Amino acid sequence: MINIHALLKAMVDRNSSDLHVRCRVVPIMRVNGELFKVGTDPVSPENMEAMLRTLLSQEQYAKFQREPELDFATMLPGVGRFRINVFRQRGTPAMAIRSIKVEIPNFSELALPNVIMDISMKRRGMILVTGTTGSGKSTLLASMVDHINASTSVNIVTIEDPIEFLHRDKRSIVAQREIGTDSPNFNSALRASFRQDPDIILIGEMRDCETIETAMSAADTGHLVMSTLHTMNTTETITRIISFFPPHQHDQIRLVLSNVLVAIISLRLLPRKDGAGRIPAAEILINHAAISEYILNPEKSHQILPAISEGHSQYGSQSFDQSLLQLYQNDMITLDIAKQNASNPDDFELTVRGVSGTSDRRWMV
Repeated sequence: MINIHALLKAMVDRNSSDLHVRCRVVPIMRVNGELFKVGTDPVSPENMEAMLRTLLSQEQYAKFQREPELDFATMLPGVGRFRINVFRQRGTPAMAIRSIKVEIPNFSELALPNVIMDISMKRRGMILVTGTTGSGKSTLLASMVDHINASTSVNIVTIEDPIEFLHRDKRSIVAQREIGTDSPNFNSALRASFRQDPDIILIGEMRDCETIETAMSAADTGHLVMSTLHTMNTTETITRIISFFPPHQHDQIRLVLSNVLVAIISLRLLPRKDGAGRIPAAEILINHAAISEYILNPEKSHQILPAISEGHSQYGSQSFDQSLLQLYQNDMITLDIAKQNASNPDDFELTVRGVSGTSDRRWMV
């Protein structure tokens, strides 16, 4: 019988980000973005039941019997902390397990531009971190909150599902609320947070228009709101936020968003050239007068991306292509990886070769 604690320890030992456990299938780990089988024995239904009984409390187990899926976090002493989603597929239980670093990484370890730390020190507005699942959104937000916690004296309220990184009070005080345990849902917790004297509110993920609307209202009334969205880039993020609302509200949402938005940081993890794991590429939109105008006017939305590139030297913003070029020039990624992720691979290669064109301003790094 496969021991779930042994699997979790193997995750940490192999620096695996994710573990997938399903009935009648050999457990699968994700290491540096690639999937690998763990052993040769498939998980039997009886083995899966034993794993669930080991990981879930009686209350959690009973809840999973009533509902189709369950999110929670757990700590294995001496091993690590894990975020677990238990669900059903083909009528049988399954688990997707994410390994969470116990220690919040120092920002310098993330290999991201220092302008992100400047962004985190804003006192009001909305900061969004976006990217696909596993792109490092939660890690970056935790690092930003830790930087704020160590640098200033404020009241930070986090609303998470589930709580991942554990924050201890430093110069600031931090209250961490978990959905399902401390509050029924994001919107209820967010509305309640207004009565908790917050300076900064972190929302683990904005999933619906009610939460987004309340978050923008909080940002508009003097709070700093930080959150995540599952979007690929900054322009898609703006479009996604607006699309949450009915058409007759779009102009109003554009107006509020153009006023409250501080920055959008979009992440992609790429394999390092030296084979030692992965490194983030980041597109960074920093709101200023021109960006605000382009958000407000849908006919000018196409000008947002060029404005990001052209604002690199003045504002510290950068496109994904500028980030890729910097990583390539620093010998952190290969040219093939950079081209695979560039918006225009041919244009990117020409730029690397030093060929001038009419769009040189976009490539200043």
